[in-house]
Amino acid sequence: MVNQSARNLRLRKTDTIGVIIPLAHEAGQMISDPFFLEMVGRLADEITRRDYLVLLNKVITGEPGWLDRIIQSHRADGLLIIGQSTQHDALNGVAATYRPMVVWGAPIPGHRYCLVGSDNHEGGRLAVSHLVARGRRRIVFLGEIDAPEAIQRFEGYRAGLMEAGIAFDPALVIPSHYTREDAQGAVEGLLASGVAFDAVLAFSDVLALAALTTLQRAGKRVPGDVAVVGFDDILLAQHSTPPLTTIRQDLEAGARIMVDLLFRRMAGDSSPSTISPVRLVARESA
Repeated sequence: MVNQSARNLRLRKTDTIGVIIPLAHEAGQMISDPFFLEMVGRLADEITRRDYLVLLNKVITGEPGWLDRIIQSHRADGLLIIGQSTQHDALNGVAATYRPMVVWGAPIPGHRYCLVGSDNHEGGRLAVSHLVARGRRRIVFLGEIDAPEAIQRFEGYRAGLMEAGIAFDPALVIPSHYTREDAQGAVEGLLASGVAFDAVLAFSDVLALAALTTLQRAGKRVPGDVAVVGFDDILLAQHSTPPLTTIRQDLEAGARIMVDLLFRRMAGDSSPSTISPVRLVARESA
């Protein structure tokens, strides 16, 4: 009987899948962020169902060669990357020679890696359309615009305004890092500035939930005074008070597709990039 460990060592096979979260753009964001917890959990379910182990790695450096070093360590048979951060060039740089890699993110012209994601642009547009249909005209975009998914959600926000005949106002773009604490500070600053607004579209549900509670503490009624819309539809979204209207990405299907495509690539097959539709889930916050 062949010793499986010896055979795997000879073949450099680890029966392990690496799950990498690159955060060169946002070193303060934690793996305990609800979006990452849900995505990592769903990926782990799919990976372990195939009798593989999971190796989780948060990368906060954009130093050249970080991805090559992970690949050359041979600690995993394939890699799943959650988010492109600012590392599109690094991902593109290994795509031609390293096949067993699938990236969650947003399509960028010229990307050579296998990509799975959601229609972020349409999500931003849908959210604004929903708010405008409910009489909102002064719609804030809350979040940074420094990574592909964020950029496309922001572009969808602008497209929704244009469709409604509403002029884009830079004063309504409120930067916030991807943490609850930073979003709270950003909304407090917005309230103190005196800028008029009647709705908030946040980059993520985490930021939207922070905005919702900060507005309520300031005496604002949600949605009476300010409507709030998030993005992702994490599990917490339906349990806030009021429950959060949001753009739903199907993370369960996304994780399944990522793992399916990765194992196809590990077997030497080709696999297409996949962008899935999103939908608006209307709850009481808007």
